[in-house]
Amino acid sequence: MSTIQIPSKDKNILLGMGAIGIISLISIIMNDDHSHTRLWTNLLHNSVFFTLIALMAVFFICISITAYAGWNVVFRRLWDGMAQFLHIGFVLMAIIALGIYFGWHHLYHWADPETAATDEIIKGKSGFLNKNFYTIVGLGILGTWLFFARKMRSLTLLEDDHGDDRWAHYKTMKFYAAMFLPIAGFTSAAVIWLWVMSVDPHWYSTMFAWYTGASCFVSMIALTILMLIYLKSKGYYKNVSDEHFHDLGKFMFAFSVFWTYLWFSQYMLIWYSNIGEETIYFKTRIREYPVLFYGNLVMNFVLPFLILIRNDTKRKYGTLIVVGIIVFFGHWVDLFQMINPGAYHTAHELGSHATAAADQVVAHADPNAAHDAHGSSFKVGVNIPGLPEIGVMIGFLALFVGTTLHFLSKAPLTPKKDPFLQESLHHHV
Repeated sequence: MSTIQIPSKDKNILLGMGAIGIISLISIIMNDDHSHTRLWTNLLHNSVFFTLIALMAVFFICISITAYAGWNVVFRRLWDGMAQFLHIGFVLMAIIALGIYFGWHHLYHWADPETAATDEIIKGKSGFLNKNFYTIVGLGILGTWLFFARKMRSLTLLEDDHGDDRWAHYKTMKFYAAMFLPIAGFTSAAVIWLWVMSVDPHWYSTMFAWYTGASCFVSMIALTILMLIYLKSKGYYKNVSDEHFHDLGKFMFAFSVFWTYLWFSQYMLIWYSNIGEETIYFKTRIREYPVLFYGNLVMNFVLPFLILIRNDTKRKYGTLIVVGIIVFFGHWVDLFQMINPGAYHTAHELGSHATAAADQVVAHADPNAAHDAHGSSFKVGVNIPGLPEIGVMIGFLALFVGTTLHFLSKAPLTPKKDPFLQESLHHHV
């Protein structure tokens, strides 16, 4: 029931991880193109990834409350802490939105006025793909998520202090949880279309929001497992047993399979219909990003499936740590390949005049080098994540974990007056 006290050594580790992230960003800036494409793709990639993980944390809280699911009550405050990263996510996405207004980046082809006026496909989507909609609606949705994350946390803390009539407080929590679920369902699809799918504005998929949502949900489960094992190693969450980890392992296994089903369904339907605007998405990734395209299935399906299919592996901390790291990193890589191809294509078309002039000079000196400059050759950091990309992710991870631990330290680790607490303490499968 107690709050946590993070050892100084672990705080220093988090600070070191944050320093790695900052150094990596500086390295990227110093070796970037004139449009700073690598910098902005990294910011968009990690901001979206960790913000959606925070959304999935509050989403799972609301699902559990609405369904009267008591098995996770004993550690549910961990998800409360994870959800508070939405504060930081709001700021990060606001910076990216401002970048559209002030021309700081070329992440989105539709944001270029000339393209928006002449491209017939983008003109047809202009009611949705415009800077005002991106900013006002996108940040409005994020603000709504943040309101519910804060509300659910405040209600569970209020229950600790004034929860003698436990069911009265639970009914209030259930009211807000039930209200949030359809809001989260519709709005998450909208921002996934805005933030990620519109990087390739000519392409669309009705399954993309499901696919990305499943990816971030299983990443949230993987982080939950890793953080719970860490906290148990520090003497906290003693009441979190192998039974709880078994259920979390089942969620990680099940949603890895579900993600794969969505991956295959999306690919198969687009391959079968053979519509040019759709097939180009996969054609680009198969030809220019083959390591990520095929490695995606290995990391996010084959390895989790083969390791977790045995019942006992879901109860072994060592196995869960290995699979949790694979799944988390694998889905981070998956989002990398969702964003980079479209963003770099746009950057090379809409780059600054200085970039174009430099490319012309290179073209006269070495035609092959000019060909490479336009992104057709294999490049670390473009076609696969390089060390700076991994470093930036480590920095964001430190920020996410640090935020979670900060909020965990502000309240008891377990909601002591939740009506399902005893069920959770004696959970058995």
